[in-house]
Amino acid sequence: MPVPLEKIVGYHAHIYFKDAQERAVAETLRAQIAERFTVQLGRWHDRLVGPHARPMYQVAFEVETFASFVPWLMLNRAGLTVLVHPDTRQPRRDHLVNALWLGEVLPIMNVEQLEVSREGMPKDPIVPNTAPSLAA
Repeated sequence: MPVPLEKIVGYHAHIYFKDAQERAVAETLRAQIAERFTVQLGRWHDRLVGPHARPMYQVAFEVETFASFVPWLMLNRAGLTVLVHPDTRQPRRDHLVNALWLGEVLPIMNVEQLEVSREGMPKDPIVPNTAPSLAA
């Protein structure tokens, strides 16, 4: 049976960088995202965290934002590697099976850290911390 789209409660985009030069590009991209989209910008992780193979920051966004944000990110990621995945309350599957990569495909590490399922648990709220002033 196909999985219904209603299983997606939100999305995450992980913006990766590998050195100081790419971090500067990621900073510019982060500012551009904040100017254009109502999203939740996560903390900077300048060291490896969780299953991610490079330093990064996360952008959490609502289902309704996908159609404008992800195509914009495809065109404006400035060569950075980006992982986009849904939140279906199954983190392992979302990172490993349901993922969309922009740029280089990176390994997902420490897979055992990803919970098998969070189905039935309440959704983590996406609380936007941006105030867009420009159009996408």
